[in-house]
Amino acid sequence: MTLHTMIGLGSVIAAGGRARPGSPVPEDSAIPPDTAPDELLRAEALTRAFQRSGGVFSRGAPLLALRGVDLSIRRAEAVGVVGESGCGKSTLGRVLIHLLKPTSGRVFFEGEDLSSLSAARLRALRRRMQMVFQDPFLSLDPRRSVGAQIADGMLIHGLSDRQGVGDEVAGLLRQVGMDPGHTGRLPHEFSGGQRQRIAVARALATRPDFIVADEPVSALDVSIQAQVVNLFADLRAQLGLSLLFISHDLHVVRHLCDRVVVMYLGRVMEEGPAEDLFKAPAHPYTRALLAATPSLRRRSTGAGALSGEVPSIASPPSGCVFRTRCPMAQAQCGQQIPSMAPLPGAPGRQIACLRAEELSR
Repeated sequence: MTLHTMIGLGSVIAAGGRARPGSPVPEDSAIPPDTAPDELLRAEALTRAFQRSGGVFSRGAPLLALRGVDLSIRRAEAVGVVGESGCGKSTLGRVLIHLLKPTSGRVFFEGEDLSSLSAARLRALRRRMQMVFQDPFLSLDPRRSVGAQIADGMLIHGLSDRQGVGDEVAGLLRQVGMDPGHTGRLPHEFSGGQRQRIAVARALATRPDFIVADEPVSALDVSIQAQVVNLFADLRAQLGLSLLFISHDLHVVRHLCDRVVVMYLGRVMEEGPAEDLFKAPAHPYTRALLAATPSLRRRSTGAGALSGEVPSIASPPSGCVFRTRCPMAQAQCGQQIPSMAPLPGAPGRQIACLRAEELSR
């Protein structure tokens, strides 16, 4: 039985959820003129470079993990980010919540440019942006009780006091399906799935509006993965959370997310509503990803699985970064970088391909 048959999230996602009202935007904030009323977060032309360190190549050009990424996330929306390892998914998540600063480009949260904020204002906004990391064995401090780790955020941001925080922590553990009497235990006393639930409770402790979930089930047993995915779906419906769900599991993304972003070598290749994109993928890379997933294969296109390896970010191909593996590549693909543009005849869809007109047919 495949994972998507186990989780059955359609009705939960359809239930949606009402976003809690956000904090007012200061008058001096730089608000993009085309900000939609329900838009929570926007990224514009994000680039993130990492300087090489050590070895004979340490003096080379910086490694670009993100290359001009644009993204918008609405309130109570779940956006999935998919792609092969090394495509920049995790870097994008960290840049969006300012765990990593972008090398260039801007991130707006409710209209406020995060890079222009004072330290005090950024700290206040951090309460509303949280992250659940991939490995629950590494993301929790092994020397401190789980209750103390969940309580940290509430105490730091003044959401509770020492007298009342115990009841708050117990309530959060109960909310994620854990025994509230286990607050005094250490992380090693729990299973992997339980640790990830604790990590989710810790993220919820600051009452966030936006959560980045970075491969939150990939380190767990398959039998536990569906439970954690269901937890995210339930919490999103109950709390009206906006969610960026990073995953290589297309089954999970299809059932959990409203919209999907497909990344390759630091660039967005395709974006659109989840059901539309999975039913009729347009970009050759998206088609190849689906062809490599057994129950999502599309018989009508004859698309085959990807061949070859992802090029190194140290020496990416010229022009379109996917051209060295693309079955439709032409000479112009090596000379021109395709920009994201609406896919003809497909509302809400965008694609970065010089042959977009042909792919839309």
